[in-house]
Amino acid sequence: MDAQVYQWLQEHRNDPPVRASTAMSLHDHAIRDALNNLLDESATVEREHVIGIMGGHAAERGSEQYRQAARLAADISEQGWAVLTGGGPGAMEAANLGAHLAGQPERLTECLRLLATAPDFTDDITSWARVALEVRSSYQSTAVSLGVPTWFYGHEPPNPFASHIAKFFSNALREDVLLKLCRGGLVYLPGAAGTVQEIFQAATGNYYSPAEEPVVPMVLVDTQYWSEQLPAWQLLSRLGAGRETADHVHLVDSVPEAADVLGTAHC
Repeated sequence: MDAQVYQWLQEHRNDPPVRASTAMSLHDHAIRDALNNLLDESATVEREHVIGIMGGHAAERGSEQYRQAARLAADISEQGWAVLTGGGPGAMEAANLGAHLAGQPERLTECLRLLATAPDFTDDITSWARVALEVRSSYQSTAVSLGVPTWFYGHEPPNPFASHIAKFFSNALREDVLLKLCRGGLVYLPGAAGTVQEIFQAATGNYYSPAEEPVVPMVLVDTQYWSEQLPAWQLLSRLGAGRETADHVHLVDSVPEAADVLGTAHC
């Protein structure tokens, strides 16, 4: 069904008729309402307790980056926070997986081993999906996590490990909703254009945040990546200079450091 929707979107992307535009707008409006209702009515998730883990799709199953993202999400979930991701493969899938098996370190290790047998959806999407669905059905979830993907990146399948999936047609709306939900903080693992967009969209919100609203902590993981390979850190830190945001933007080398920063921010 997901692939069929993406194919439909491809057929209407450049010049959608009014009926198609209306259908997509109504769908996205309903998804946004459903997300708000979930957080308003949940007995286990509070809006202030949602932490976003952002990162690219390139982290393959079996890689150290994938494992670290899963461990980070598990640690955050065990502390009572809800994990939110962009809902796709790679680091996003790893984070939803880590939340899915929070408090079950031995099972998480086993699942990481099983998933590594189908490392990348681009090689064989059927095998990639099959092993993930087998893992999900074999191990009961112990934490709530959200996946918020988009058909804008429809060539990337959504991962099945989020307990709730909210998929949007409009990537602009999806990004706005996704970032606004992460009131507890945002962690940025190495990624490409989509992750960079999320960094500066959140930075803009913090920069112009009204005095009565708290600044959302932002943690960039991997000093070399964010200061040399994609030097977002230099611009981000200069934007915050002399403003309250400066105390809430962090650059760290490792996932454990990111968890420590978030723990300190909420003490």
